[in-house]
Amino acid sequence: MKRRRKALAYALTILLVVWAGSAILKSFYPLDYIDLIRQQAEKYGLDPLFVISVVHAESRFAAGATSHKDAKGLMQMKEDTAKWCADNMRLEGFTAEQIYQPEVNITLGVWYLNYLLGEFGGDYTLTLAAYNAGMGNVKKWLENPQYSKDRRTLDVIPYGETERYVKKVFNNYTIYKMLYGRNG
Repeated sequence: MKRRRKALAYALTILLVVWAGSAILKSFYPLDYIDLIRQQAEKYGLDPLFVISVVHAESRFAAGATSHKDAKGLMQMKEDTAKWCADNMRLEGFTAEQIYQPEVNITLGVWYLNYLLGEFGGDYTLTLAAYNAGMGNVKKWLENPQYSKDRRTLDVIPYGETERYVKKVFNNYTIYKMLYGRNG
């Protein structure tokens, strides 16, 4: 009987530690803007947890964020990229000031991720590299045998910042799926 109580106490302690650890991790990996992200992700057939992993890496959910390279908002859109996306989406009356609005920023950012996925044959590594370093750079890298042996995948990402970015998003994505299941 005494062994049973000890085993039960031990099991309950483990469950408590796992639960507390999960709660702590969730505070570092929140689901901010998840309804908006889910709405846009579903519109384009993307996993909302993938999109939220990008937002986490880009701005850590700071809608008013501006990077040292002048990328803005939750998904860190540059004005020229945001304008290009808005034009291609046929968004009437788009202005650069709207980039800081979460709904506009996420709408543009998710559309752009979807566009890049199409452009790069569904390859998430190439998509993330292009999101960070630009589509033109990734296309050049694919043509360079120093970076791509098969011209379809990257063996080497030549920009350290971009390589770290891609790893960060994939790490975020792994943690989000572990914490929240497949679709949050």
